Amino acid sequence: MEATWLFALLVFGIIAMPGMDMAFVLSSTLVDGRRAGWAAVAGIVAGGMVHVALSTLGIGLVLRVWPSAFNLLLTAGALYVAWMGWSLWRHPGGLTSVGTAPSRTARSTFGRALATCLLNPKAYVFMLAVFPQFISAGEGALLPQVLLLGAIIAVTQLAVYGGVALGAEALRIGLVRSAALQVAVARCVAGLLLATAAWTVWHGWAAS
Repeated sequence: MEATWLFALLVFGIIAMPGMDMAFVLSSTLVDGRRAGWAAVAGIVAGGMVHVALSTLGIGLVLRVWPSAFNLLLTAGALYVAWMGWSLWRHPGGLTSVGTAPSRTARSTFGRALATCLLNPKAYVFMLAVFPQFISAGEGALLPQVLLLGAIIAVTQLAVYGGVALGAEALRIGLVRSAALQVAVARCVAGLLLATAAWTVWHGWAAS
């Protein structure tokens, strides 16, 4: 039980740290509203469950044995986030007005969030370094342990990123009346995405 609480604290600390997933939820909510924000949250939670499945199947061992695969993944994820940031910077437009159709469908936002999560190197580092330490053959069947840890990850993602979406939506409601301020905020979000991509590459390659 103590190990479970320790795992939950570690998960919260990692998820609450600003990064690619959080930046995507923030940008999606600010640009397209609450529905897009929750679609982004759902996509990231789904991506987290894919990470759990991949780690359980041993895909993480491939990244450990073949370090260049991790660097390739890291670069791909950073380029994807940088592309989203650059696109938003070049075409900041205005925020979607409350009650109007968003610029992207919820399905599209979900897919982009899923891709962002699956290309997030921070998640792979966690699944390689931390996740296996909390699974023990001496504690009984492995599947219930994996399901419990996966549930902790999903609930924490939902709570943290859901809070980000709610906060961003509250901010967005106050911005819809000012087109100039909307563009400024969109540019700030674009800059955040670009900075996140740059930091991801620098930090990842420096640590490798």
